[in-house]
Amino acid sequence: MHWLDYLIFGVYLLTMLGIGFYFMFKNHSAEDYFVGGRKIGSFHIGLSVVATDVGGGFSIGLGGLGFIMGISGTWLLFTGLIGAWLSAVVLIPKVSKMAAKHNFLTFPQFLKQLFNSKVALTAGIISAIGYLGFTSSQILAGAKLASATFPNVTLQTALILMGVIAVIYTSMGGIKAVIFTDTIQWILLMSGLIFIGIPLCYFAVGGYDAVRSALPAEYFSLTNITWQQIANWFITIVPIWFIGMTLYQRIYAAGDKKSAQKAWFVAGLFEYPVMAFTGVILGLFARVAFENGIIGAGAEGAFDPEMGLPILLRTVLPIGLTGLILSAYFSAIMSTADSCLMAASGNVITDIFGKQNSNKIMLLSQGITLLLGFTAILIAWKVPNVLELMLHSYSFMVSGLFIPVIAGIFLKNPNNNGAFWSMITGGTATLSLILSGINMPFGLDANIYGILLAAITYFFFHFMGKRTPVVFQPAS
Repeated sequence: MHWLDYLIFGVYLLTMLGIGFYFMFKNHSAEDYFVGGRKIGSFHIGLSVVATDVGGGFSIGLGGLGFIMGISGTWLLFTGLIGAWLSAVVLIPKVSKMAAKHNFLTFPQFLKQLFNSKVALTAGIISAIGYLGFTSSQILAGAKLASATFPNVTLQTALILMGVIAVIYTSMGGIKAVIFTDTIQWILLMSGLIFIGIPLCYFAVGGYDAVRSALPAEYFSLTNITWQQIANWFITIVPIWFIGMTLYQRIYAAGDKKSAQKAWFVAGLFEYPVMAFTGVILGLFARVAFENGIIGAGAEGAFDPEMGLPILLRTVLPIGLTGLILSAYFSAIMSTADSCLMAASGNVITDIFGKQNSNKIMLLSQGITLLLGFTAILIAWKVPNVLELMLHSYSFMVSGLFIPVIAGIFLKNPNNNGAFWSMITGGTATLSLILSGINMPFGLDANIYGILLAAITYFFFHFMGKRTPVVFQPAS
C-alpha cells in the first residue's frame, strides 16, 4: 500500500477515537450512555440498526459466501429483511408502550415486566455472553481485513490493534457516539462498495465474459442452496430481531413507536437487497480473481474464502482508494463491534449488577466495557472463522431467549417458571450441541433443536400452572 492509503486509514481511525472522546463529555447519566436520552431521530436509528446488524462480520462473511456459493448467499440477509419487518409490526408496539411507562434501558428489563426478576437476571447473563461472542466476531473480522490489506501485519497483531481501538472508542462514547457515527459509517461503507468497489473489481477481473467463463452456472442462480441452509439462517437470524439487546436500545432511543417502526422498515430494505447483493457480488468477483490467478497464487495451504474479498480490494484498487475502501470496511466493523460491546456492558451493569442508579455509573460503565472488550479479544484469538463465531453467538442467544419473548407477547398470563426453565434448557442444549460437534439430524443447526426444547419446556410449565388442583373432601 502507498503512504497515502496509510494516511487516509490513519485519519479515519483517529477520527473515530476523537468522536468517542467528544461524546465522553456529553454523557451524564445511564440514560444518556445507554439509550441516548430517548431523543434520537428515526433516520439515524435506521442506519444505525442496519449498520449494527450487518456490520463487518456480515460484510466479510457475505464476501466469503459469494466466494464459495455465488449469489445464493444473498438468502442470508433476506432473513434479516423478514426479521426487521416482523419485529416492526409485532414487537415494537408492545415494547414502545411499556418502555414509555417504565423507562427501560435494557432488553431484560422488558422481560422483568412480563415475568419476574429471576427471568430478567437469566436473560441478562445469556445476552451478555452472546454479545461478548458477537463482539469477538467483529474484532476478528477487522483483524482479517487488516492482515489481508497489510501483508507485513500478522493476523494476531492485527487482532490486538483492531481490538484495542474498538474497545477504547466504545468505552468512551456511549450510545450517542455509536448511533451518530453509525450513520456516517454506513454511508461511507455503501458508497465505497457500490460506487468504487464493484465497478473497479468488475473491470479488474475481466468483465462479464471473464466472470461467466470462470465460474459454474450455479454461481449465478438463487437456487444453489439447500433447504436446510435456508432454514438454519432463518431460525438463527429472524429471532434475533426479537431478542437483540442492541435493537431494544435503539427502540428506546427512538422515543416513540412510529419513529422506531420507520427505522426498522428502512433497515430491512438496506439489508436486502442492498447489502446482500453488494457483499455477495464482491465475493463472487474475488472467486473469479482466484480462479484466474489474480489473487491467491502464492497462498500456502487452503485459501480462506473470507480473505478473498479484502485481498482482491488490496490488489486492484488504485492509490488513495485502497485506504478509502479499507476505512469503509472498518467503519462497518466498528459500527457493529461498538454496539455489541455496549449491549454486553449494559447487561452486566444494569441487569446483573443492578447498578443503574449508581453515583459512579459513568466510570463503572467505562470500566466494565473495557474489561469485556479485552475478553472479546481473547475469544477472537481462539476462533478463526468470523461467520461461524457470529452465528454461534446468535444461536446461543436465540435458543435461550426467543421463546419467553414470544410467550410474553402473545400469551395471557405468561408463566414465570416456564420462561426461566426454557431459557436454561434452550441455551444449555444449543451450547452443548455446538461444543460436542455432533452432526445434527437432517443437517439442521443446533439452535433449532435448542428452540424446540425451550418451547416444550415452556409449555410444560405453562399448562401445568393452569391445572386446577384436586381438593379431596373428607368422607361424610
